[in-house]
Amino acid sequence: MATPTLIGADRPLDFEALPDKRPRHWPFSPWHLFLIPLSAAMLLPLVWSVITSLETSADAQRFPPVLLPSSLHFENYVHAWNSLPFGHFFLNSFLYAAATVAGNLLFCSLAAYAFARLRFFGSNLVFVLLLVTLMVPFQVVIIPTFLIVRKLGLIDSVGGLIVPNLCGVFGIFLLRQFFLSLPVQLEEAARIDGASRLAILFKIVLPLSAPVLATLAIIQFMWSWNDFLWPLIIITTPQHAPLQLGLSMFQGSHVTQWNLLMAGTVMSQIPMLAVFLFAQRWFIQSIAYTGIKQ
Repeated sequence: MATPTLIGADRPLDFEALPDKRPRHWPFSPWHLFLIPLSAAMLLPLVWSVITSLETSADAQRFPPVLLPSSLHFENYVHAWNSLPFGHFFLNSFLYAAATVAGNLLFCSLAAYAFARLRFFGSNLVFVLLLVTLMVPFQVVIIPTFLIVRKLGLIDSVGGLIVPNLCGVFGIFLLRQFFLSLPVQLEEAARIDGASRLAILFKIVLPLSAPVLATLAIIQFMWSWNDFLWPLIIITTPQHAPLQLGLSMFQGSHVTQWNLLMAGTVMSQIPMLAVFLFAQRWFIQSIAYTGIKQ
């Protein structure tokens, strides 16, 4: 009886003729096809600000706008700096941003550690009520905040800018979620050695939380540096005005010096870009770990 044979068994297999079902690897991620145009769209306002800051006043107001100016006028930056007390504006904004960053890092750390590790009656309810306040717009609490600052005698002062922003609910939430991801065994070992809660926080927890602290510092610095509404309400003299409020002085009732306004805007963004470039290596790491509870 003959043994059945497979058709084509006597021919060797040609592996090169077989279809290649392996996934083709792109030289870049396919997501870049979406992210690159999105990044270009986000950079467009900054590029347009730089172009306008180098134009003459007539070219800046021309319609349709001039995409490529015929000549570059770098003296606009000098004129913008000399036409207004930019030194005072930068100093006020720096004091405002630095004080609010320091206050949030300190007070939010204390509150977040209490919500993350201490168990007291109604702690979860209090934390939920704090989160609810994030949904309340700032415009709703402007009047009571203004009345409190007026009672403290801080109207038209840098202190009036700082005091209402020394601690924020967002910072408490961000730090609490990160503290929950840290192993509690390190703190228990320190408690056995006789360390207090504050010693554990400042010597163990905070050194391990450098990424999330840097992230909170960047976000709070950005919010304070770009704040306009609250300074507009309580600041009445240019000597105490922060940078964003000072830039509005280029806008008159009938004429706006767009080239000088854009020159001042570009100068105002340099510290913000420097802070982000300095601390960006901690930013993604903190977001990746925040909210992961072990």
